[in-house]
Amino acid sequence: MIIKENWLLLPEDWDKKEEYTEIIWQNEHLRLERIISSGHISPEGFWYEQDEDEWVLVMAGEGEISWDDGGVSRLKGGESLLIPKKKRHRVSYTSINPPCIWLAVFAANKEG
Repeated sequence: MIIKENWLLLPEDWDKKEEYTEIIWQNEHLRLERIISSGHISPEGFWYEQDEDEWVLVMAGEGEISWDDGGVSRLKGGESLLIPKKKRHRVSYTSINPPCIWLAVFAANKEG
């Protein structure tokens, strides 16, 4: 299988009301997603606490991850971050112009 796309192009039918997420590839251990955010953030009081490790790369724009301990990680285009499984976090900022384009790799450990 060959996947050839320009992942920086915005989908023509995306109305920007909701965050855009697409699964590029997956198997039982890994999932690769492209996520496009345009001012979208996590709902107030909501925290992700995933059963997977997540590595994110901001390909364009800017995004910010807030941690439950009060820390903040701001990412600009070309910067990446590893979010360990069970680490409570939320998306607290994404740029609008240009939108924040994330590439996310989720890795599940079968042993738990």
